[in-house]
Formats: sequence, structure tokens, C-alpha cells
Amino acid sequence: MEKEYLPEKIELYVQEYWKQNKTFQVTEDPKKEKYYCLPMIPYPSGKLHMGHVRNYTISDVIARYQRMLGKNVLQPMGWDAFGLPAEDAAIKNNTVPSAWTDNNIKHMKKQLQSLGFSYDWSREITTCKPEYYQWEQWFFTKLYEKNLVYKKNSFVNWCSYDNTVLANEQVIDGCCWRCQNKIKIKKIPQWFIKIRNYAESLYQDLKTLNQWPENVKNMQRNWIGRTKGFEITLSILNNNKKLKVFTNRLDLIMGSTFVVISPCHKLSTDLSKKNILIKNFLQKYKYFSKEEIEKVKYKGINTNMFVFHPIIEKKIPVWIANFTLQSYGTKALLSVPGHNENDWNFAIQYNLEVKYVILNSETQKLKKHTSFIDTKGILFNSQEFNGLNFQESTEEIKKILFKKKILKEKIKYKLQDWCVSRQRYWGAPIPMAKLKNGKFIPIPEDKLPVLLPDITNSIHTSDKNINSNSKWTKIFIDGHTAIKETDTFDTFMESSWYYARYTCPHFNKGMIDPRASKYWLPVDQYIGGIEHAIMHLMYFRFYNKLLRDFKLVNFDEPVKNLLCQGMVLSEAFYEIGDHSQRNWIHSSSVLKKRDEKGKIIRSYNTEGKELVYAGMIKMSKSKNNGIEPELIVRRYGADTIRLFIMFAAPVEASLEWNESNLKGIHRFLKKLWILIFQYIQISTTHKNMNFKYLNSQQTELRCQLHKTIKKVSDDISRRKSFNTAISAIIKLVNRLVKAPMEEEQDKSILRESLIAIIKMLYPFTPHFCFFVWKYFNKKISIDHEKWPIYNEKIILKKHNILIIQINGKKRNTIEISNILNKEEVFFLAQNQIVIKKYLQDKKIKKIIYIPHKIINFVTS
Repeated sequence: MEKEYLPEKIELYVQEYWKQNKTFQVTEDPKKEKYYCLPMIPYPSGKLHMGHVRNYTISDVIARYQRMLGKNVLQPMGWDAFGLPAEDAAIKNNTVPSAWTDNNIKHMKKQLQSLGFSYDWSREITTCKPEYYQWEQWFFTKLYEKNLVYKKNSFVNWCSYDNTVLANEQVIDGCCWRCQNKIKIKKIPQWFIKIRNYAESLYQDLKTLNQWPENVKNMQRNWIGRTKGFEITLSILNNNKKLKVFTNRLDLIMGSTFVVISPCHKLSTDLSKKNILIKNFLQKYKYFSKEEIEKVKYKGINTNMFVFHPIIEKKIPVWIANFTLQSYGTKALLSVPGHNENDWNFAIQYNLEVKYVILNSETQKLKKHTSFIDTKGILFNSQEFNGLNFQESTEEIKKILFKKKILKEKIKYKLQDWCVSRQRYWGAPIPMAKLKNGKFIPIPEDKLPVLLPDITNSIHTSDKNINSNSKWTKIFIDGHTAIKETDTFDTFMESSWYYARYTCPHFNKGMIDPRASKYWLPVDQYIGGIEHAIMHLMYFRFYNKLLRDFKLVNFDEPVKNLLCQGMVLSEAFYEIGDHSQRNWIHSSSVLKKRDEKGKIIRSYNTEGKELVYAGMIKMSKSKNNGIEPELIVRRYGADTIRLFIMFAAPVEASLEWNESNLKGIHRFLKKLWILIFQYIQISTTHKNMNFKYLNSQQTELRCQLHKTIKKVSDDISRRKSFNTAISAIIKLVNRLVKAPMEEEQDKSILRESLIAIIKMLYPFTPHFCFFVWKYFNKKISIDHEKWPIYNEKIILKKHNILIIQINGKKRNTIEISNILNKEEVFFLAQNQIVIKKYLQDKKIKKIIYIPHKIINFVTS
């Protein structure tokens, strides 16, 4: 063993060993407990960033730890390879998306391997390969046969720059999530999957996900938007037609003074054909995005139509309002401006009647048009319902409306059916075709997969959509000429079922191998960013339910435990350009002046020009504050960056990049290396493990070792508190460095400690631990070693210090034996000379005792 720690030498050696020995390749083994550890599949952008490194390091630590517990661990890796970025990059670099993607995958795979992640590379998946996406094409045709798929003209979020549709979740502040260009609302034919059919199941099954973060579950609940309420059928004045409206507060019905309908309501469209003002209003507001509605809230137009109030037969006006959400409820709402914020603001805007019907102390003080009351309470101003509370009034009004046969109890959802059509080239073709009579039919199974049309040398902007007039579109099905669908799948289709395909990536007899999936699924631990809480995880859960209903899997939810890691932050700096734009400068080109606490108080470039310090913000290309993982690995080694990533912050919290702290971790590994080296030098004189006749210092050190094993085991397994686990190991190493090495007992404790430390650090620093382990056990690689087990008897001290309190105040301390029972401790404490003095002439009312730690005498 060399004296100096040289990670660049040992890491390449260890990685080659793993590769040659296929160390992490696994198969189903019914005799062993399985553990499926899955990091979220990456997009092959070409370079790893620190967010990737954090995600995959967390996953690898968990996987290696579970393997040391004796489990059969599957940790696969693959590539979510379709999508717009590859298309745009190919156009920019005068190549084709497939070539661009393949090159990126090769480079990123090398980067992942350089970090020592324990992946089973034999299961590698690339979602743009036909052998993968042919099965989702097949599954889509099965969904179509079961009437779970349809095509319709639909209002969509349209990005003019990318020439494609965006899901609602992909629109941020009215802009495209990728290019940040403003989106438009457009009506085009689109394919949908009926996720709304599963809305209740998606909502209710969140209750079963006990090991998911509560904030993720709440985000999903809010997106599903489950509202329990009532649909009331109203009669229209001078018209035989009816208008169905929705409300979730039946008790407020006597406060209803108008009805609002959406610009997308059929009645709005019908009225626009006869009324130019309504037509102009719809043209202006019908295609607004949700974000645009927020900016120009409370715009409406009077239809000059009336409906009859369902209880008192009073005429109430019908308005078209832009704030009524598209496709939510019945697109028509019963408005109660005295008790609803949106209704209140709309009524104030257009001087509509406001009527209060909830009686409370605030209502008595209210003057007209000052506020709304959204609480539940006792009714007033409500005729025969006056004096009733929320529950009573709801039941009475229900009886009346049920008797009139104009009421239905309804559960409504904000969740919309999943639009899976995308107007771009680089995606999986949707396996449908159109006959001459206009009917759509699925592509037969024997003609799958539907491959993309070939692009020979490079892709151009005009090629971003598949040409509907090309030869590629022509297909013969059952003797009929048909035209293939030119839309491609939303890439969330590929990333919604990859977890199942990892269990059988080479299975060619179907979408999922039932034997393999039954063994490995569901996923035991899933790791990814909180930004995927709605889109990916919603579709992920939905797809699993579809697979279940087609008997391809046999469980309700795809993932047992979910861990969402925090962001990686880094210092960011910019200068103001000639046109007031921000020019972001990389930290390596910035000179910084800090105060005594390390806080930046001034920043400037090499020419002395003042720069603006933007703070610690998320690493990104746009802010030029990323740190290249490759450079860090070359400078300090993969194990240093892995250990730093896990030590610098709790996994759920944001991690602030700090190279001086990274250097501190590197120094720690050097210190441990030297300690191991020193032991190896004296190990020839250390023949037998000897723990007899330990002195007090040796006893205390061995006790700390086993306490550390216990704490680290609990921190990793139960608490997922990896930073505190590492901290405990560092403290133990620092203690060992100062410990003597002369006696046999010293050497025995040092050897026992080093064996445990190497095992505990193995999930974090696998190269380091693999290399030094051979000096402790030449027969078995550490990859096949078991996790260390603590000895409770060693942790338990023979004596403890007992604090004695009188009425909560410390009065004395004594050393007591652990074998004393409660009564003996009470007697011993009471008979201390100091305590006798305090208890003299006092009556003990109560004794509070924390075994072997504190006793408190409560006196009168």
C-alpha cells in the first residue's frame, strides 16, 4: 500500500475490476429478498451537471447499503432520449437527432462510469430505440380498442417557436418551459388518453403512499383538483333549453345573484353567432392561457339572458366570464358574490348585486361592497332557511331540489385528459392511420413498430414536423390505403413505464415479462427532483394503473418510497451590458472580497470592473454558474465528490457548492488513508484480536465505535440522514487518529474500528474502500461484504452519571451501577448527604425518573 492517497490511480483500477467481473449485474433470485433502487432516467443532454451527480450519488449510496444488507439489488440506468432539445441541437450542429443523441449517450455513460455508480449496465434502455417504443405503440393500440384513447379538436397551449403543443404543466407564467417564449391558445386535432377516468383512483390512492413526501402528495391532490359539489339544472327565460351550473356550497344558494359561463361553453359559441359584441369578446378572451387570465382577471360580457333561481324562481342574469376555467365542472357556475372571492371581484367590476346570507359578527358590520365572507355559519337573509347551520341548510335545500328533479351530486376534477400528441419529428410515431372515409384505425401489430422516416445527413427547421405528404405516410391495412398519423408521442409516454421495462429489457414476447416484473416490482426506492412532482409522477402513477388493468402488472402504485433531493446552488455573478442586459460571469473569472464570516462584500473582474453578486442560486447554463463534474473528478477523485455531495446538506435540502468544504472532505480521506497505512505497517506485529483487560480509555473508544455503527445504520436506513451518518464516521476517525497504538488491545480496537469504518464508508466512497479492504481481507471483495453490526452490550456502560434534581433544579450528581433497579436508585439518591439536607422537613409528592440519567424529587 502506497503512503499517499492517489484517487486517479485506484479509481480507474477499481472501475475496470467491476466492469470485467460484472459485479452489479443481477438476475431474479427467489431465495433472496429483492430491492429495486431507481434514480430518475436522465435526458442525454451531452454532459452531466451537479444535479445529476447528486441524484445518482444518493441512489448509489442507498443501493450499495441495501446490497450490504444481503439483498438482491437492482439499480439500472438508461436514457430518456426523444424530445425537442435533440432536434434543436441537431439543426444547430447540422446533423440528425439520432446521431446527436447517440454521441451524447456515449459521453454521459463514460461520465457516469467515472463516478463509480453500481449500475447493471446489461439492462441499459434507450427510449428512442424501436425495440423500446414499439411496446408503447402496441399498448396505445390496446388502449384505443378499450375506448381509453380518442382524437378531437382541442384548445391547446401552442409554442410558435418550437411548433408544438405543451401540456398545461409545461406552461410557466404563460411561457414555454423550454424556450421561455410566450405561448398561444390554439385549436387543433389532438390525441388524448383518458386520465380523467382514473382521477378518483389517482386521488384516493395517494393515501396509501405512506413513504412519499407530503408536499409531493399535496401537489398532486391540488393538480387533480377534486371538488365534491352539486350540478343544478336551471330553466332559461323564454327558452326551452336548460343550463347546468355547478356549485360546491349549496347552503349559499339564496345568495346567488348571477350565473357565469366560460367563453368555451357551447352557449357562448351559439350566442356569438348572433351577437357581434359577444363574438368579439370570445375572439379576445377564448384563447387566453391560465396565466393570461390571471393578468386580466374579471373580464366579462352580459348575454342579456336570464335563468330562474332554483328556489325562489327569481330571474338572475347570465354573464360570460373569462375567469371560469375551461373544461372544469360544467363550464358554468352559480355565482355568490357575498361569499366567493372571484364572484365578488366580478360583481364589483360590473356593478352586479351582492347579497350576504351567512350570519356572523363580521356580517353585522359590513356595508355594501366592502368585502366577501367565505366562512361557514348560520344563515340569514335566506327566507325559510334562516337560522340553519351549514349542514342543516345543505340537507334542506338538497331535499327541495331533489324533489324538483334538478339536482345531481357530482365530483368534479381539474385534471384534464392527457394530450399525447406532439407536432415534431424526434418522437415515437403515434401508431394510428386514417382511411379515405376519415375513420381512424390502429396500425396492426404485425406492422409495428412504426419507425420514423429516415433523415440522411442533417435535419432542418422544415423537418421538425413529419411531412404529411411524404411517401412515409402511405400504408396498406387489410387491403385499404391509409395515411399514417404524423404526430409523435409526448416524451412523457416513454418515461412513464421505463421502470417496468428495466425488469426485462431484452424480453421480446411482450411489453413486460410477467415473471421478472412479479419478482422486481414495485420499485422500492425512487429518487428524483421535486420539479417532477406533478407531470412525470402523475403520468407515472397513471400508466401503472393502465398496466395493472391490462394485467401486465399486479399492484396499484409503481413506487413504495419516494425521495426528492434538493437543488445544487452555486455563487452567481453578472455585469450590466451596454443594452442593460445581464451578462453572467463564471465564478472562476471573478475576484471576490469577503468579510470575516466569509460573506461576499465585493466582486469584480480581472480588469477591476465591479460585478453584481446574485447570491447562491440554482446551477444552470443560463446563469453560467455550473461546476463541471469531470473537472472535479480529475482534481479530487470521484469518491471526494460523492462524499461531499452526501455530507454537505440533508438530501431534501438545497446544497450550496463550496470548494473549500470539498477540499476538507479530500483532506479527511487522506487522513483516513494515512491511518490505514500506519496500521498496515504495524499489523505484522498484531497477531490476535485482544479485547480483554481494557482500560477506561480503551473501553470508551470501543463503546464509541459501536455507538457509531448503531447511529450510522439508523441514519442511513430509517432516517435517510446521510450527512449526520458521515459526520459520526468523521468524529470516530478523528478520535482514532489520536488514540495510542502500542498495546495489543489498542491495535485490536484500531483494526475492529477500521474494518467497520471501511464498510460504513463503502456506499459513499466505494473505490477507496474497495482498494484498502484487500489489506484486511484478501479472500472476499468488499462488494460482497455484509454491513457491520453493533454490539449492544458494548454500548451499555457499566456505570452512568445520574443527575439528581429537587423541583427541577440540579442539586447533585452521582455515579451509579447499571444493574441497580429503580427502587435502589431512589434509595441511593435520597440518602446522599446533600440531598438529605434539601429534603429535610419536605414531603415528596412525586418522583420523575429517566433511567440512568435523571431523577427529580417534586416536593410540597
